[in-house]
Order: sequence, then C-alpha cells, then structure tokens
Amino acid sequence: MGATSRLPALAEEAQRSELVPHAAKVVAAARRVGVPVVHCTAENLPRGFGSNSNARLFAAARKLGMDNLPGSDSVRPVVDIGPVDSDIVLPRLHGLSPLTGSSLDSLLRNHGVRTVVVMGVSLNIAIPNLVFDAVNRSYQVVVVSDAVAGIPFEYGRQVIQHTLSLISTVLTSEEIVGTWSSHA
Repeated sequence: MGATSRLPALAEEAQRSELVPHAAKVVAAARRVGVPVVHCTAENLPRGFGSNSNARLFAAARKLGMDNLPGSDSVRPVVDIGPVDSDIVLPRLHGLSPLTGSSLDSLLRNHGVRTVVVMGVSLNIAIPNLVFDAVNRSYQVVVVSDAVAGIPFEYGRQVIQHTLSLISTVLTSEEIVGTWSSHA
C-alpha cells in the first residue's frame, strides 16, 4: 500500500479512503484492551519456491516484479499500523487467504479466539476470501468498513454491502473502537 506498491491503483484507493489512519486507530484500541493484533503478510520464498501459479493473478504479480520476499518493503506492515513488540507478524507463503495459507487458524484456536476483526486489502480478492474462510471455520467476523479497500471504490463498497454484510458484522473504525472502549 506504500509508495513502492506494484499495485498503484489499489495503493491510491487505500490512501484516498484513509484506510491506514482508520486501521491505526483500531489496532491502537485493540492493544489498549488486550486484543491480539496479527499482521498477515503475503510473502514468497527465494526463487519463487512453492509460489502459486494456478491463477492469472499470480502470473500478473510475477510480471509486475512482485517478489514479496521476506523483509522486503512490499511485505512489511505499514509503519503507522505496526508492528509493535506485542503484535504478531504471520507470513503466508501460498494461496489467497491467511487463514488457509498459514498457521493462523491453529494459532487463533489455540489462543481461544472466536472473533476476528478484518482490515486491509483488498476487497477484490483477499478480504472476501478471508471472511468466507473464517465463517466456514465457525469464527464470528467483523469487517471494519473504513479500514478495507478495493478497486474501483464503488465495487469495494458493493462487496461489503451485498456480500460481506450477509455473513459478517460490518462496523466502522469508530464503532469498533467505541465497542472496545465500553467493555474495557
């Protein structure tokens, strides 16, 4: 989502919608009330070992030079969001969803987590995939509507309204922060 993004239209939409300030507000509130903050990154092993190649999206990413190597700018969480020492950064090395492409599901279950709060990019693929995976695994899901982005903007809003709202709770950053504050 930063200045070096290989997906400039998505980066521009995330900036225009103020996704980062909204997400920063949510993660700060989560940390204050002891809610674990997990940054799920999409990374590739050196020389693309084990990388997906079964969809046009993956071929397009390679063509754009999206190497997503561990530690590179393209996979680091946005500085304004974290990570801080108490956060967890969990890479996924394959697939489109951090719930099935990493050990996230097992870690959440072992920690007793029953609700996940979803923020980030993009409403085109990764966010819906994550929400469906979480619902299918019996999690309650909250989508923070002003801390997600997709392109074009109108499409992203339609995904929230016509799909994600049917299977998850949709709240703004102010609403989730207020909910946590009232229970702290």
